[in-house]
Amino acid sequence: MFNKKSPKDMTEAEWREKLPPEQFRILRGKGTERAFTGPYWNTFETGTYSCAGCQSKLFKSDTKFDAGCGWPSFFEAVSPDAVTEHRDTTLGVERTEICCTNCGGHLGHVFPDGPPPTGLRYCMNGTSMTFLPDE
Repeated sequence: MFNKKSPKDMTEAEWREKLPPEQFRILRGKGTERAFTGPYWNTFETGTYSCAGCQSKLFKSDTKFDAGCGWPSFFEAVSPDAVTEHRDTTLGVERTEICCTNCGGHLGHVFPDGPPPTGLRYCMNGTSMTFLPDE
């Protein structure tokens, strides 16, 4: 029987081999794409956004909104356990980093300035995600 390795058990070398360089830089190196340059910041089709590292579902298009910041923004994850929050003080400011719960890949940050009903703005790197349109 084939035993597939869990994304959480993959080494950084295995991730480097699996992902294109820009996705590796962002997902595994906690990088950020420049505003208005990544995929999906201006996409408003109906569908599901998933982690580019492991394909776990993260966000539905009906929670996406135009925050005007240049990154795809959502007010709610597809489920409470889809993403994991971590304290981030790397820029000398306290922020909340958002990672994929399944593989630990860096997705972006969440801020308390979003629209109702949650008041949250999940500001994600489009390069960290893939999009599957509804049929």
